[in-house]
Amino acid sequence: MATETLRTGPLHDRHVALGATMGGFGGWSMPISYPGGSVAEHTAVRTAVGIFDVSHLGKASVTGPGAAAFVDRCLTADLGRIAPGQAQYTLCCADDGGVVDDLIAYLVSPDDLLLVPNAANAAMVAAMLRAAAPDGVEVVDRHEDLAVLAVQGPRAAEALVTVLPGAADLAGLAYMAFADVAGIRVCRTGYTGEHGYELLVPADEAGTVWDALLAAAAPLQGRPCGLAARDTLRTEMGYPLHGQDLSREITPVQAGSGWAVGWKKPEFWGRAALVAEKDAGPARRLRGLRATGRGVPRAGMAVLDAAGERVGVTTSGTFSPTLKTGIALALIDSASDVGLDDTVSVDVRGRALACTVVKPPFVPSHVR
Repeated sequence: MATETLRTGPLHDRHVALGATMGGFGGWSMPISYPGGSVAEHTAVRTAVGIFDVSHLGKASVTGPGAAAFVDRCLTADLGRIAPGQAQYTLCCADDGGVVDDLIAYLVSPDDLLLVPNAANAAMVAAMLRAAAPDGVEVVDRHEDLAVLAVQGPRAAEALVTVLPGAADLAGLAYMAFADVAGIRVCRTGYTGEHGYELLVPADEAGTVWDALLAAAAPLQGRPCGLAARDTLRTEMGYPLHGQDLSREITPVQAGSGWAVGWKKPEFWGRAALVAEKDAGPARRLRGLRATGRGVPRAGMAVLDAAGERVGVTTSGTFSPTLKTGIALALIDSASDVGLDDTVSVDVRGRALACTVVKPPFVPSHVR
């Protein structure tokens, strides 16, 4: 059987030297955790600062006359609601309303955007945009040009200012805004629910910046963090992971991501299908489940009501280091009587795990 050849980012050798457990994700070899474990990494982000290498994320520039207007006709969110220097969470949908990918759009000017899709879907998103682009608008893959480093946690600003003295004025940078400092794009974005930044760094400078961030984080009780902690952090916030909580089969209406859809826009990919589903009401809705018994729900497990009838399926599940209990996201049938605060059970390998239906996030957000 053929073995997948994983791509490696500019910091691969550094992760190996740190003793990271490496694994495949989205076609890339990425650090899953470092010595000390993912729970310690998770806790560092919630209480101090964690440094992530997420250079596997896609990067594509869209430039040319009317580039922003073109992208606005393709992706779901309303780019007219932000100004240059701001970023926006948005979705790339298929005609049937299924989600090809969720991504961040950075608006540099009306003629210049940088899109950051998920690693596994980056090529597809770029190809769709390229095929639809009018004359004069270019879609260019910048995966090899840029690394992405995330600095997340209540002490993130302290670490960042140590490394980038010119970033001192960015302490008050608004959430979902960005600015360029010494050739590095500093963005007030993240996937953890904590105050933090994502840095778009020229690939050939990534090692120097990474080393400096780790050195700055250490006296703040910070540490390098891998994808395992990134997953538990985002699940505690109820942030969706494409391929699990959003997918070609799970629409933004079902996933509770309708806030990322510009419903008043006359045009975007999948609009007709999504408007029809919104008006009719989705057949299922994404909810949070918090375990009240001992056990950890995982993705793909059946959700049962009080009568033992199947009413849904988990899409993500993990142990919450913050809450010290199992949590999950699950699609619950709209036709069922299950609502918020109700008790359901998750079939964990033949054992019923009692859970309460809740509205995420599971823990308070501190992004602002």
